Amino acid sequence: MEGVEVERPLKLHFIPYLAPGHIIPLGDIASLFALRGQQVTIITTPSNAHFFTKSLSSADPFFLRLHTVEFPSLQVGLPDGVECLSSTTGLDTSNKIYEGAMLLHGPIEDFMENDPPDCIIGDALYPWVHDLAHKLQIPSLAFNGFSLFTISLMESLRISNFFHDSDSGSFVVQNFPHCITMCSRPPKIFAGFMEMMLETILKSKGLIVNNFAELDGEECIEHYEKTTCHKAWHLGPASLIRRTDQEKAKRGNESVVSMHECLNWLNSKRDDSVLYICFGSMCFFSDKQLYEIACGIEASSHEFIWIVPEKKGKEDESDEEKEKWLPKGFEERNIGKKGLIIRGWAPQVMILSHTAVGAFMTHCGWNSTVEAVSVGVPMITWPVHFDQFYNEKLITDVRGIGVEVGATEWCLDGVEEKEKVVSRDSIEKAVTRLMNGGDEAEEIRRRAQEFGDKARRAVEEGGSSHNNLLALIDDIKFERSQDTLIFSILFNSSTSKLDWIYISLSYAVMCIVHRNCNFRIYLKVANNLNSETKYLHWRHMRYI
Repeated sequence: MEGVEVERPLKLHFIPYLAPGHIIPLGDIASLFALRGQQVTIITTPSNAHFFTKSLSSADPFFLRLHTVEFPSLQVGLPDGVECLSSTTGLDTSNKIYEGAMLLHGPIEDFMENDPPDCIIGDALYPWVHDLAHKLQIPSLAFNGFSLFTISLMESLRISNFFHDSDSGSFVVQNFPHCITMCSRPPKIFAGFMEMMLETILKSKGLIVNNFAELDGEECIEHYEKTTCHKAWHLGPASLIRRTDQEKAKRGNESVVSMHECLNWLNSKRDDSVLYICFGSMCFFSDKQLYEIACGIEASSHEFIWIVPEKKGKEDESDEEKEKWLPKGFEERNIGKKGLIIRGWAPQVMILSHTAVGAFMTHCGWNSTVEAVSVGVPMITWPVHFDQFYNEKLITDVRGIGVEVGATEWCLDGVEEKEKVVSRDSIEKAVTRLMNGGDEAEEIRRRAQEFGDKARRAVEEGGSSHNNLLALIDDIKFERSQDTLIFSILFNSSTSKLDWIYISLSYAVMCIVHRNCNFRIYLKVANNLNSETKYLHWRHMRYI
């Protein structure tokens, strides 16, 4: 009798945090595993399901499916449907969404106990994922949507006890591969939050990074793994899974502008002539700051697409209201031929991919950053909060693919009122520095395009991220094989005690020798041809 082992696909459960900057990239990464023939389940709440419906419609449900758990709106005091940080109107709402996200532990645990996976890929903002994985005796991987450069830098700050330093003002990051000087310090509450997140990451089996190794740099990867003894898996840029304009336009929320309208306008422009301005879905500016942006971009004389989510639903505002954030006559002079203003969600990946776009004014959120790098677009950096000031240093000081606008105020979140206003002169200067040509601008553009080429090669067959994906799949399978070794023995009912001792020792040796294999061994004992077939199954056994 011969035994044939057909390897089953991995069963993977993904749990993204309830924010577009976490949901969208982790959803794309989940699709990467599904495309490699693994069974993937994405777990989220009903109001966040729309982020995945377009991907699910074109995927085989055997390999990619969605499971929703109810968000505890009543328990945390939120209206029905407010389940995502993009719905936030202030810090109080953000805190309630976070509180509700922590309460998802119970229903997700119930689901996983009935449908246990081989591995959990959970957002690092969920500290309970490690405990759940430990209870189920399976590995977990962490994800948090940051670059490894930023995580490694924050880890260096944690080791040097920076988060508990009472000093203020600028500082130099110690014990880090690059010389980084920060002009300001994060709020104390942010520092404590970062410590908790780093501890959650290090409890996991490894960290999934939405980036490619060439951008973070081998020196940063080596520093992280040496100082933490923790593995980082670069699988990005995840946005490059979207190949066509239609796929790019469908990524994320529903766009308030049609794909064709946007493409027709961009198609009428020269290469590298358009400035794209967007500060993400969670960074809102005051009317006073919006006014300075409008003045700055108009003074630069460059064509532009400007995303203004603050004004969504206010298309019919009065001239008096409009003139609080736009100079008088701005729309008549600019909108249509020279510029577009989009009030709400825009198809960012599609816009950045267009050859007409020559620069990106960005808040340096990691998704926006890596999306720009992926298509070789240089950046004008305007960080607001969280990891964005660290990302700015990677863009400008380390890789030289952008210029700073001069933002120094480190806010607690993207909604709170800022004390400082970046002036129209600073904005105009940054735009013209990058868009008006000259040796510096051309060198920045050349480096940006070089990293764009590296990003595309990284996700192609044989590229660094492609190889990491295959290696990670093998690694999780190896982990599974340790816990699911099946030893099947054909024997007759007269097997002696001595035979059983021999079989047990043989089993132990096989587990040690073949510990990296998921295998079935058939052992024939004398006179077994007419005997009844019986199976012995050992699970959750480890031999170190």
